[in-house]
Amino acid sequence: MVPQFSLAERDRRWKAVRQLMREEHLDVIVVPNNTGHSTDFQANARWLTHVGGGGDADIAAVFPLEGDVTAIGNHPAVTFGPDVQSWTQDLRNARRDMSQGAVERLKELGVERGRIGITGLGPGTRTPMGTILLGFYQRILEAFPNAELVDATALLDRVRYVKSDEEVEVLTKSEEIIEKAIEAKIAHAVPGAVDWEVWAAVMYALLKNGSELPVHTQWVSGKSVQTPITRPTLRRLERGDLLIAEIESSYIGYRAQAYQPVFVGVADPVHVELMKLQREIWSTVCDRLRPGVTVGELVALTDRLAAERAPKSGPAAGATAILNMHGRGAGDDGPLVTPSQKRPEQLAVPLEANMVFIFKPFVRTRDGAEQCTWGDTVVVTPAGGRRLGRRPHDLAISSG
Repeated sequence: MVPQFSLAERDRRWKAVRQLMREEHLDVIVVPNNTGHSTDFQANARWLTHVGGGGDADIAAVFPLEGDVTAIGNHPAVTFGPDVQSWTQDLRNARRDMSQGAVERLKELGVERGRIGITGLGPGTRTPMGTILLGFYQRILEAFPNAELVDATALLDRVRYVKSDEEVEVLTKSEEIIEKAIEAKIAHAVPGAVDWEVWAAVMYALLKNGSELPVHTQWVSGKSVQTPITRPTLRRLERGDLLIAEIESSYIGYRAQAYQPVFVGVADPVHVELMKLQREIWSTVCDRLRPGVTVGELVALTDRLAAERAPKSGPAAGATAILNMHGRGAGDDGPLVTPSQKRPEQLAVPLEANMVFIFKPFVRTRDGAEQCTWGDTVVVTPAGGRRLGRRPHDLAISSG
């Protein structure tokens, strides 16, 4: 047996999606397979069917307004049977041709002249080109020339914004796994250690404590580093190095995230001062993560706080701050705001209770030479953002 969501959680999701389908006059939703971006692009299929998990688990789904929900994969009945999930019984073997399996199911549903929603047909949270494969789309288009094909990406994005209490519990477990990995990062980041081996210790801690693979883990080490890259290097760590990483775990496919700067042996005094400001801004803005507040209002608050509270003298004098936060859950969840992503439709989103975010505003020195970021997964409540993690809000310093 593996961890599973309850049937009550399934019923909640299916009811919510079908209500939105009625409002938009959709007869069925098709979710194409795509394991891109550490399986983020499989999130809708797994969220609807509980079928999936693993970097090679290509799953498509057909979700009708009424009737059985179908998951399509390569021998899914063997891989995703009752020991793995109890939500979806209609598991169809497409021998890797998921589009053909979807066409067959759609014909059974009699939607030749219906209104068919397709996720990934249009842009998503971070996917301006969509996520559907060309061959999948062409197969649907050819098989249903008289149907109306519409983009259902926003519908699934929207319904996944707000998490149930059960989802929040799973994300809390995901955060617990991450903090075990951060402990390993701190323990192994000593002078002379190979950067890659420290990363490997982090990955081992994730897996040992219950994370699936793949997971998104950006990483970089060195002096005055600012932006994590896609992989570690073979360099040896030196005293005074900074290690920064976006670390996620995947527990039943649910990805909390944390951002913890770690210094090797001794912290840069500039970062000590930057962290004081980052912690003050983080705490103040986090307190405003309440229902009704818009993402844009949080951006404006972050800017204003930096202007008001940055020191007038010392290494952090004139520091600036930028809000960086985006949804956490089964995949590429929204809403989203980053230094380069401030789309009006995202800024206009009002927060709701039980939205969950990675919340990681960062501060920079006036000249931009140094940057300090710390982040934790938080849930929106009427009393403000509540952290899912427990580690100290501070720089971490390894021995050595």
